[in-house]
Amino acid sequence: MADDGQKHEEEAMTASDVIGPDKSLLVVDDDGPFLRRLARAMEARGFVVDTAESVSEGIEKSKRAPPKYAVVDLRLGDGNGLEVIEAIRQHRDDTQIVVLTGYGNIATAVTAVKLGALDYLAKPADADDVFNALTQREGDRMEVPENPMSADRVRWEHIQRVYEMCERNVSETARRLNMHRRTLQRILAKRAPK
Repeated sequence: MADDGQKHEEEAMTASDVIGPDKSLLVVDDDGPFLRRLARAMEARGFVVDTAESVSEGIEKSKRAPPKYAVVDLRLGDGNGLEVIEAIRQHRDDTQIVVLTGYGNIATAVTAVKLGALDYLAKPADADDVFNALTQREGDRMEVPENPMSADRVRWEHIQRVYEMCERNVSETARRLNMHRRTLQRILAKRAPK
């Protein structure tokens, strides 16, 4: 038992050392339960966490106290998380930023990286993945996930993204995907593949 406590303490010290002296972390996500869960998990790993549930709140907090670390969801109720990244970069150029999204979109990932994001994680990302992405050093390579998204899941995510962009209009989504409307309706009616 004493060995487990000592081991846990050593891991916590290591995490604190990895984070560095500035432990400020801003988490921006409009999914309240996910935001609170991630904030608690990051606090447990040694960060001093501030949260925002909108683009405007994220920008305001970035201006007031630019964080050393940031986790930003791309799709927010009042706009795009890329605006928050731009605001952070205007006030601090050494912020380690990780972008989260429920919609795997390569073009948006490229834009996020050009704006200075370190990494791009698909939601739901677990706290360990977020911590590892935030604390990676330049030149470090992220490990390939144990269970990467399947091709079926990537396809489903893409269809969902286009469906949302078309404001949940099945006919318009089917037209843009060059897919029969009934086929699309069957895909939308099913649960997300693993």
